[in-house]
Parts: sequence; C-alpha cells; structure tokens
Amino acid sequence: MNDRDDNQPAGYVPPRVWTQKNNHGGAFGSSNRPVSGATFERTLPVGEHPLQLYSQGTPNGQKVTIMLEELLAAGHCGAEYDAWLIDIFKGDQFGSGFTAVNPNSKIPALVDRSTGDITQVFESGSILVYLAEKFGAFLPTEHRARTETFNWLMWQVGTAPFVGGGLGHFYAYAPFKIEYAIDRYAMEVKRQLHVLDTHLARHEFLAGDQYTIADMAVWPWQPGSLYGVYNTHEFLNVEEYGHLLRWYRAIAARPAVARGRIVNRTAGAPGEFLRERHNATDLDAMFP
Repeated sequence: MNDRDDNQPAGYVPPRVWTQKNNHGGAFGSSNRPVSGATFERTLPVGEHPLQLYSQGTPNGQKVTIMLEELLAAGHCGAEYDAWLIDIFKGDQFGSGFTAVNPNSKIPALVDRSTGDITQVFESGSILVYLAEKFGAFLPTEHRARTETFNWLMWQVGTAPFVGGGLGHFYAYAPFKIEYAIDRYAMEVKRQLHVLDTHLARHEFLAGDQYTIADMAVWPWQPGSLYGVYNTHEFLNVEEYGHLLRWYRAIAARPAVARGRIVNRTAGAPGEFLRERHNATDLDAMFP
C-alpha cells in the first residue's frame, strides 16, 4: 500500500485491470471513453467549396486553417474552403458523420470533393502534407530541405500534442493539481522549447531559409498554446527563449497566419475568433 502523504488521491494503488470510472471529472471528463466509434447520428454539413474542413481552433486545428489561408494568399484559388465547427467541448467529434471521416474522433478532418472520388484526410500532419503536395507549395522539392521539413513535422506531431497537451491537461484542466504530473510534463516542455531555441539560433525557419508546413505545424503549439489555451507562458518562463520568440513573432506577423489562427475559434476578444468560415469575405471584414 502506498502511504505517501503526497499521493493523489491518498493511498491510490493501480488495480490489476483498469476499468473506467464515472467520477474522474475535469474538462472533457464527460466525453472521454475507452472505446471508439460514434455515439449519435449526425450528418456532416457540406458547403460550396472543394475543400470541407471540420475542425475547432485548437493548436491542431490552427495548423490547417493557417495552411489554407497561406495557400490562398499565394494565389492557389483551388484552396477555397468551408470550415465547419466541431465543438469538442460538446462532443461533436463523436457524431456518425465525423467518425466516418476520422475514426479516431479527433479534429481536424478534411474532405476534398474535387478529386472525383471524394478524398478524406485526418490527422493534422497528414492534412498539411496532403495540401502541400496537392498545390505544390510550402514543401520543398530539394532533397535536403524536404527531409528537414519532414524531420520537424514528425517531431511536432510526435511530441508537442502529447507533452504540451499533457502539461495543459494537468495544469489547466484536471480536477485537482498533481505536482508530480505537472513537474514531469513541464520539464519535458522546457526541453522541447530549448531544442527549438537552439535550432532557431542558427536558422531563420525550421527547415532553413524557407517557410514550410513544419513552421505551420509547430507555431500554434510552441509557444502558441503556452500563451493561448493553456496560459502557461509565465509558469514556463517562455520569454527566456529569445531565438524561438523571434521566429514566433515573425510568423505571427504574416497576414495569412493572423487570418487562419482565428478560424473555428469559439471565444476570445472581438476580432479574435470566427466560429465558421465559408467565404474569404468572412475574414476580410475582420482584417480590413
């Protein structure tokens, strides 16, 4: 029996076989479950554009709307899109239409209706690669730069959502504070921030001198989410990473990033969120 005074909850010992409890609480506590699949029937809406995005403006969702706005800014008119809100706080991700596109019930999910046979794409990294290859943009063709782009893209999808999201959960969403969990995730996030800061001391962008999908993937998470949804920037002393902040602010100043980062957001200051986007004019009115 564990009798440590700081155990949370006191005296907890894992059972031989885990079973779900109904009293775990915290944000998302009512929607999390250990099985996949739909919990209710709901057909996904379809707009007029070739690309239909079903998402929310979390860091993972922002990756894709930033990419789409960058493509449009670069003149790729085929990248026009409808962005439908999937409110994960209300459990929209468990609707039958959404799980048919993404059986993992996580945003974002993309449907491309311009391909003859409709193409369904899920996982934010996969969507970024799909769009980059479809439009021939933001993914270098030169071997070394292309490899470096994939290095950082895979680094992001393999680390930041779990580690940054883990810190965010225990710091901001868990029903009570667990010092060990917060310290463990904070240490790893700090290490990741140092990895980025060290690399960006020698490079303008993650893949060198080119702005790519790797930058779009990392930017909303580190340090984006630390300033935004989790509000952990002071706790982690993000301001000490000067090279990372130079890169972060340069990307934040891009007009397409300013537009894409607010799409499918559900709250914020005036001009900081747009629940759904169905036409470029929806954003034009916010960025005169």
